[in-house]
Amino acid sequence: MTVTRRTLTRADLTPLSRAALGRTPATVTRIRGGSKKGVYRLAFEDGTTAVAYVWSPDEDLWDAGPGDPRDPFSHASGLTLFTAAADRLAAAGVRTPRLLHADPTHTHLPADAALVEDLPGGTLEDLLDGDLPAVPKAAALERMAALLDTLHACTGPRFGKVAVVDNGGSSYGGSCAETVVERALSDLDELTAREPRVAAVHTRLTDWTRALAAQVRPRTERPALIHGELGGDHVRVTADGDLALIDIEGLMYFDVEWEHVFLRLRFGRHYDALRTEGLDEDRLRLYRLAMHLSLVAGPLRLLDVGDFHDPEFMRGIAEHNLGRVLTLLENAS
Repeated sequence: MTVTRRTLTRADLTPLSRAALGRTPATVTRIRGGSKKGVYRLAFEDGTTAVAYVWSPDEDLWDAGPGDPRDPFSHASGLTLFTAAADRLAAAGVRTPRLLHADPTHTHLPADAALVEDLPGGTLEDLLDGDLPAVPKAAALERMAALLDTLHACTGPRFGKVAVVDNGGSSYGGSCAETVVERALSDLDELTAREPRVAAVHTRLTDWTRALAAQVRPRTERPALIHGELGGDHVRVTADGDLALIDIEGLMYFDVEWEHVFLRLRFGRHYDALRTEGLDEDRLRLYRLAMHLSLVAGPLRLLDVGDFHDPEFMRGIAEHNLGRVLTLLENAS
């Protein structure tokens, strides 16, 4: 099934805006980016703005349906996950756009919706690419490193999505590493049917994944609070240079190595400013392979079901990560 987005209009979003702020927006504009929810900027006559999040099946390009939150890697979408994550980050002292109004009862739209503070200054990715010259890169990276220290210093009693663990629940699987391995093997099986280059080395990749997993020692430390997809595009830069996390629905307690593998992939040459001591090298090796596999399988899956605005970009992600998987395999042989 191919999902085609219908852009919501000013008339669609006015009831939510009036409930939250008592005001009618002058204009409504879709913000490009998210693939799991609709994101809209509401502008008012006095020049102020707010952002609406809409978790509608019509806005979700993955066509995945509700995920099982007890699976840490299940589809991270919905108001419940968002509000739980926002509450946990606020308690941790990590900034996110302030929640102005939540509508879980579908009173104003036929879907979960929320209105949040707009932080229109751009993203950390924009800044590092040179598009926000007023903010020094070194200072922003120092703030990002401090944000990570604050985030990762928070721990949970069990691994899993914040919405599950903070409500006393538990996740499937015996450990973070077991969950990662299960997901990696599932991605491998899926890719074998899609991609001949994976099919040709499926047995070798499966054996290598299991061999890497066997080297990971059990961990006694409590799992850390991690964002899960923390690229520079998921960090907003405020007017005063402060940083705020967005797209937070995947917030979970997990091995911090999972976060650092993603950080290294997304921040590239800037990652050295975010590097930390004491990471488990065996976990990093396993999680790096699993992450690359996920970044092949996920984009190909999205292209099958969605109308993502830049399919060539998504194909490029899949191709790049497939190349990394095959290179890592050859270097391990």
